[in-house]
Amino acid sequence: MIPIRVIVIDDSAFMRKMITDILESDNRIQVIATARNGADGIKKIKDLSPDVVTLDVEMPVMDGISALAHIMEENPLPVVMLSSLTKDATNSTLQAITTGAVDFITKPSGSISLDITTIKEEIINKVIAASQVDFVEKKEVQYSPKLIGTMQRHPKSLVLIGASTGGPRALQRLVLDLPKEFTSPILIVQHMPAGFTRSLAERLNNLSDLHIKEAIHGEIIQERTVYVAPGNYHMKIRRVGTAHAIELTQEVERFGHRPAVDVLLESAANIARVNKIAVILTGMGSDGSKGIKLLKQSDPEAIILAESEDSAIINGMPKAAIKTNTVNYIVHLHQMGETIHTLTNRSGGI
Repeated sequence: MIPIRVIVIDDSAFMRKMITDILESDNRIQVIATARNGADGIKKIKDLSPDVVTLDVEMPVMDGISALAHIMEENPLPVVMLSSLTKDATNSTLQAITTGAVDFITKPSGSISLDITTIKEEIINKVIAASQVDFVEKKEVQYSPKLIGTMQRHPKSLVLIGASTGGPRALQRLVLDLPKEFTSPILIVQHMPAGFTRSLAERLNNLSDLHIKEAIHGEIIQERTVYVAPGNYHMKIRRVGTAHAIELTQEVERFGHRPAVDVLLESAANIARVNKIAVILTGMGSDGSKGIKLLKQSDPEAIILAESEDSAIINGMPKAAIKTNTVNYIVHLHQMGETIHTLTNRSGGI
């Protein structure tokens, strides 16, 4: 087997050594070079043509965001960002993964994390997943699925979206494609640690005509509002009189995820007299597949959309959803916003 060839870019010699040791502990990975800043890294990328790059966000001479812009312009390839949890680093990381980077890893204790080995498996898994991304620019397609039947049994609709790796970029595209007149509430579970989900919501809110926010426990779900589950909290829906409210819990993780898409969808299965549209976007693993099965069992009229392999950065979650045989439509990301709008336009919000 040909190993995955990686370049590690970090201004700390200690971090370069530790990340190299972690990656090379897996025989599927070979670190072919390290670099001390973005400028040094860009030169080595040109000379060595790696399969994947790990790129620190905060560095002198040329930071990770500037380096990423050069890489994406001159020699696009899978990049995994490494970030601390400072607000500036969080915002920069969100910018990176919505403009080119495949994924990111949070350093457990700051720029120089002596305990970096505690996330060894995450680093290895994300680099391996990044190596599987086809970085040829995916072409825009003009196909829209033919929507069959009259789904709208109820006057109100609810949209439930799950995403993981590649999700922030996909979500940005999706919300920008929704028209100004879109009214149905949207609940989003994006696999992300605490701190990053708020930055994601703020970034999307600044780009969209809709009101996009990090969800708050107990708040009533409103029309024209998009709720992003906060990192480290599951998000559920519960009925409050004639309305519906957000419930946040710290119940056990589902297959390593909190928030988990399955938890949101399972809670929606208990909601009656509402049209439900569940959307599974790009991501590793199978989160969401159990939830859509339960959703369909409780409400056969629920509509399930899965992102097409032609657009998904990582096709794990959509593929797992399709295997359940509950998916109604497989939709290219470029048509996802239009499809959701068409489905909900035959009804009102929640």
